[in-house]
Amino acid sequence: DEAGDDESELALQRLGAHEGGAGLGTGSGGCRGWQPRMWALFEDPYSSRAARVVAFASLFFILVSITTFCLETHEAFNIDRNVTEIHRVGNITSVRFRREVETEPILTYIEGVCVLWFTLEFLVRIVCCPDTLDFVKNLLNIIDFVAILPFYLEVGLSGLSSKAARDVLGFLRVVRFVRILRIFKLTRHFVGLRVLGHTLRASTNEFLLLIIFLALGVLIFATMIYYAERIGARPSDPRGNDHTDFKSIPIGFWWAVVTMTTLGYGDMYPKTWSGMLVGALCALAGVLTIAMPVPVIVNNFGMYYSLAMAKQKLPKKRKKHVPRPPQLESPIYCKSEETSPRDSTYSDVSPPAREEGMIERKR
Repeated sequence: DEAGDDESELALQRLGAHEGGAGLGTGSGGCRGWQPRMWALFEDPYSSRAARVVAFASLFFILVSITTFCLETHEAFNIDRNVTEIHRVGNITSVRFRREVETEPILTYIEGVCVLWFTLEFLVRIVCCPDTLDFVKNLLNIIDFVAILPFYLEVGLSGLSSKAARDVLGFLRVVRFVRILRIFKLTRHFVGLRVLGHTLRASTNEFLLLIIFLALGVLIFATMIYYAERIGARPSDPRGNDHTDFKSIPIGFWWAVVTMTTLGYGDMYPKTWSGMLVGALCALAGVLTIAMPVPVIVNNFGMYYSLAMAKQKLPKKRKKHVPRPPQLESPIYCKSEETSPRDSTYSDVSPPAREEGMIERKR
């Protein structure tokens, strides 16, 4: 099956391009001396025992940071503090009281230790990377930087009392959610997550097709349920929607999405026989719509996963090199025929082949 082989080759090329590590390339990154070893230490967990220790430490800090992020939102780790502000304008003094919620200091210290590790890891990797431009353009490295930066900005502005500083601090507390993006750092340590990323990237067309199908279905069934529910309206109801939750077609969009994806929250449901019929058709159409692209996505995942498993086993198989003699139509053979006698043919082939030829002549 030539089409299947071509698809597997393309998948293997994509997998190899991303499995080699972020920023790995042959550009002018100045990677020499100790830098390749440091790069492998922090980038490739399978390069050495020390690299596995570093990978385990990185995984530990990632999990601790995510756990800390979740615990900060629990009320048991929040401290209510009353702040008194005194403002003086000329001879007039005004006192203002406000309430602040602060996180337990122990969680802040733990997060600080984690950020120090992530900062060290990021600096070592950007200094030792073979290609700085590829490193900067890599999405995972951008996520690393974005997740680290708010902590330092928050620490730097925490001692300021101006209104602008407080506004920036409030904004930084809102964007703390970017710390959860560190979960994507796990893709460096787990093959399955990398395979999932390659699968999503390779299945873009299928996802686009799924979205188009869902959008068409949502529009059609939201319109149908709106008019189907109006059939049972009372004559005294001028708008015909007092008895139903579907007051307009845009409200029906939510119901259609929930029904087609077979989620069914139950917050909105049809109350007339015609609306129930439309709801049944909507649920059946949703099952069929979602079922069509899914096999292609599953097939892509299986292909990338098998290729990733095969690639992991490649370094363990050390095959003995068996030199091949030059073929009759090869450039090497033709060159030796034209420019040198038969006995000097081995001068243009590889050293292992030349040594083999010398052994044969001795025999």
